[in-house]
Amino acid sequence: MANDRKALILSHVAFEDLGSLQAPLEQRNFEIATVVAASAPFPWTQAAAADLLIVMGGPIGVYEQQEYPFLVDEISCIRERLQAGKPILGICLGAQLMAAALGSRVYPGQNGKEIGWSEIHPAEGSVPQKWFQPLLTPGLRVLHWHGDTFDLPSKARLLASSDLYPNQAFTVGNFALGLQFHPEVTANGLESWYVGHACELSHARISVPSLRADAQAYGPVLEAAAETFWDGWLDAVL
Repeated sequence: MANDRKALILSHVAFEDLGSLQAPLEQRNFEIATVVAASAPFPWTQAAAADLLIVMGGPIGVYEQQEYPFLVDEISCIRERLQAGKPILGICLGAQLMAAALGSRVYPGQNGKEIGWSEIHPAEGSVPQKWFQPLLTPGLRVLHWHGDTFDLPSKARLLASSDLYPNQAFTVGNFALGLQFHPEVTANGLESWYVGHACELSHARISVPSLRADAQAYGPVLEAAAETFWDGWLDAVL
């Protein structure tokens, strides 16, 4: 059966990849292409044509546009996608870029870095969509790995918060999802993160063996919940 749908991945570092989202896309017969955001020529015609645009994480700040000029074009690309009302997913930096494209401020978090495994909670006064509920299972821990945060866009609906930062997940209409945390990670895949983010972890005095132990304890449970979550969200948005 020929691939009849296209997913475009905007990548910032190679090891922050699709993880557990890869299989659900392949099962839905998606042709998956990856663009390295920092070196891609603009405009990205593929981004407008793709059935799904996925903006991945990375270790830079949205506000560092002087150091990383490609961010200006990337935000413009995301803004066009949002204005067109076409399916888009942003994870961590990707969610921050979506917030910026919607006119919100992105800035260093006042509560320090949020790196490690912890629960998220439903946004106050919000009834989460059915597809999001697997990530809110009592006792389930997700991986957080960020130092920046953002103001909730005026057009967005908040889905979840953590104890440190309130804006952990949001939707715009029925086509856009921003996730500050990382539901896509796997325990094995995180081994590359520990290497790629070694300087950050050392500077923050975060123990790699401790992170690894937590990933082995909580990762398989997250993977199982994420499988249900991804299936539900993809069915709802596509």
